Amino acid sequence: MDKFEQMISHMTQREYLFIGLSLLLIGFFFYKYFSVKRRNRHKENMLKHLRILQKSFDISKDAMLILSTKNEVIYANKSMIKLFNLDENYLLKVLKNIPEIKVRNTWVVLDTFIGKNRTRLTDTLLTFPHILLKVSDDDEIPINLSMDTISIGKSYTTYYKVISIEDLRKEEGFLTIESRHELTDLPDMKQVFKDLPAFYSKVHLEKNKIALILLKLDNFTRLRSIVGYEESNEVLKKFAKYLTGIAEDLNLSVYHTFDNHFLLTVTKLKSIDAARKLVEDIQLELVTFYKKEDVNLHLTVSAGISIYPDSGPIRKLFDYTYKALAKGEDQGDNRITVFLPEEFAETYDELTLHNYMQRGLDKGEFEVYYQPIIRVENEEVIGAEALIRWKHPQYGMIPPDVFIPLMEKTGFIIKLGQFVLEEVLKQQKRWELFKFKQIEVSINVSMVEIATGEFAEYVEEKLIEHQVNPEIIKFEITEGVAMISESETVKYFIALKKLGVGISLDDFGTGYTSFGYLKKFPADTLKIDKSLVDYILTNEDDQRIVKAMIELGHTLGMKIIVEGIENKKMVEIIASYGCDYMQGYYFDKPLPVFEFQKLLR
Repeated sequence: MDKFEQMISHMTQREYLFIGLSLLLIGFFFYKYFSVKRRNRHKENMLKHLRILQKSFDISKDAMLILSTKNEVIYANKSMIKLFNLDENYLLKVLKNIPEIKVRNTWVVLDTFIGKNRTRLTDTLLTFPHILLKVSDDDEIPINLSMDTISIGKSYTTYYKVISIEDLRKEEGFLTIESRHELTDLPDMKQVFKDLPAFYSKVHLEKNKIALILLKLDNFTRLRSIVGYEESNEVLKKFAKYLTGIAEDLNLSVYHTFDNHFLLTVTKLKSIDAARKLVEDIQLELVTFYKKEDVNLHLTVSAGISIYPDSGPIRKLFDYTYKALAKGEDQGDNRITVFLPEEFAETYDELTLHNYMQRGLDKGEFEVYYQPIIRVENEEVIGAEALIRWKHPQYGMIPPDVFIPLMEKTGFIIKLGQFVLEEVLKQQKRWELFKFKQIEVSINVSMVEIATGEFAEYVEEKLIEHQVNPEIIKFEITEGVAMISESETVKYFIALKKLGVGISLDDFGTGYTSFGYLKKFPADTLKIDKSLVDYILTNEDDQRIVKAMIELGHTLGMKIIVEGIENKKMVEIIASYGCDYMQGYYFDKPLPVFEFQKLLR
């Protein structure tokens, strides 16, 4: 037994305990020492990372700020220190002179604004583009504002406000200045085009009408010559201030588009009369609006108004507003003109249109649209009518009832008919190759085309060329045209029928077809004209006529299509008469081919 073993054997229990506690204490101190050292190392690493993070925020162009619930500054990067002009010892100090931002023409303290949006901030980051920040009485800055909050603590009751401000003066140079009229400081024409998409989107959010109102101070050039340039500018500035004053109460936005023109965008409009009343009130105000040397300048204003949905498509409102103003100006001063489609029917010079036709065909201005035809029993798309549309670079969409009759008179309808047939056959072949549902497409044909004596041969040639099944092509001729030369029409359509294509008698009920002619005409389908169903819900005579026509067609072994279906009640009443197919805006309007394909899928 060595000395160590002898020493252990003679130790008392108390000595054992003492040695054990000593070793435990030494171990604890060693643990504590290395643990503290490890924590210090970890803390030092965290501080390094924080310094790196702070550096990255400091070089950011955006101003960053973190505030406590008591508005104590927890963090501010260099851009924020400069923007808010913070003192050197700003950290953990309450932020004084909190700036204001402009919200809907009202200045709100930034902290108050954050507080109002507190509940929304818990769910998502909020951004407010293109607003104004007031850092002093004379300094208003265009900014993009972003806000968020961070909650901490076991119960998440403590939160910090995180604010990011993008100074648009740096990013956009003088673009913001350019988007405001330098005389009146109202948003200008550039800003109109920026804001219109958001304005239009309100259509989907508001159940009321929306309107664009273009105001023009009448005879402004003469006014300048009378009172001088500077004085006339004062008139514009005062008018701008007046419009801005009424804007908030009336829920509208004001723009100074150019010179003596101002644009109002109005939401939550109840009626057309409300828009008129708004302009009338402005006109009344202008009567005693401006004095020069105690003499009232009698000012008048003309207005062009476009209203959705009364004026037409939402994207056309801006153009319609100018058309309305131009029409009003032709009638004199102090006029209010609302753009209503029925009062603004386009007039086209026939010679000009005729000269444009061939060029339009060569340049691809003509396009085939497809309007679905629906089976009544299950509302399935089983066919379509091919309808030609002309998008003219100057006139825009020219109505078919304008250019089709002119083409028939000049004979150009033959070329157009060939174009439509070619396009439809190509499209049918594409649908076949891409495994789309096979449907029958109807093509309108005029007597001018038929009377060439070569139409059937041309159709046969094209069917062979494109390898299209003739059973999925149908030709429609209106009843009125078919009645012009009964025997000739029957002869030509029998020739078409031999090719295997379908035949339809369109606009049935308007041409006084005899029963004997119906028996001879080789039609598979009768299409009952829209004029007979427009008032079918209230007119009992129309109900009896349509029902009788459906029964007559079925007696002759024909299928019946009723066009002009615009609501569910029409569907129900026509279906009760045993109609086979329906067509109308209730199901869909004529669509470009890429949109129509979605229905086929």
